[in-house]
Amino acid sequence: MKIGNLNGRAVVAVADGVLDINTASRGRLPTVLNDLFEKFDELRALVETHDPEHVVRIDVQQLGAASPGPRQVFGIGLNYRDHAVEAGFAIPEEPTVFTKYVSSFTGANEIIRLPSNNVDWEIEVVAVIGRTAQRVSEDAGWDYVAGLSVGQDLSERIVQMGGPAPQFGLGKSFEGFSPVGPWLVTTDELATPDDLELGCSINGVEVQKGRTRDMVFPIPELVSRLSHIVTLYPGDVIFTGTPAGIGNAREPKWFLKHDDVLTSYVSGVGEMRHVLKARELAGVQS
Repeated sequence: MKIGNLNGRAVVAVADGVLDINTASRGRLPTVLNDLFEKFDELRALVETHDPEHVVRIDVQQLGAASPGPRQVFGIGLNYRDHAVEAGFAIPEEPTVFTKYVSSFTGANEIIRLPSNNVDWEIEVVAVIGRTAQRVSEDAGWDYVAGLSVGQDLSERIVQMGGPAPQFGLGKSFEGFSPVGPWLVTTDELATPDDLELGCSINGVEVQKGRTRDMVFPIPELVSRLSHIVTLYPGDVIFTGTPAGIGNAREPKWFLKHDDVLTSYVSGVGEMRHVLKARELAGVQS
């Protein structure tokens, strides 16, 4: 299934359009996407038996962030070998984990304001948790994933690396810095969920391209490792890491600028398109 967030209401893709899930189910299923994860069996039955009169055509650009209100948002650093090498680090033996803030979430086709001239791109597969997970085994990791989406972990590198210690959470959580969407795609839609192509381009120039098979810690292992430390809740979001090709690792460095168009994709999952616009922010160097 492909599930979306349309003006705060959960919808599911069907032939010729989408169903508003709450309306089509006559109130049996919830209105909000993040309340839906543990009712996927009922949702599948609705898709199979829906009334065609409930189908509505939409522009995909109207969809907001997949999993719009997670309790917890995790980012995984250095999770592709080629990215660890380009960043000058050894391949990690344990996941490098940071947090992002929900206020930075936005949809897949929005304008994003640049707070400085030091904003970098990071294409990522986003995994959304589907049910409460505590100390799950790696073999069972996929069973706790509601679906996958496309994400960008945008990063203001001065804020991220400034101060007496790095400020990953702040540098990666400016307004609009966590676009996710347009769809949440359940893993049964994907022939090889462990081997998806992902990439992004700026103004049509490819800057990143990789495959999820090259993750140091695959998604089921991330779910398992995180769940042995914290409780994962339905709707929680994991940004699973980025492959090589970031602007900060280039010589000369290359950062996003006013009027750039950033296009991001994950094969079989979806595509995002964002226009970047400059804005001033006191206290951030440019």
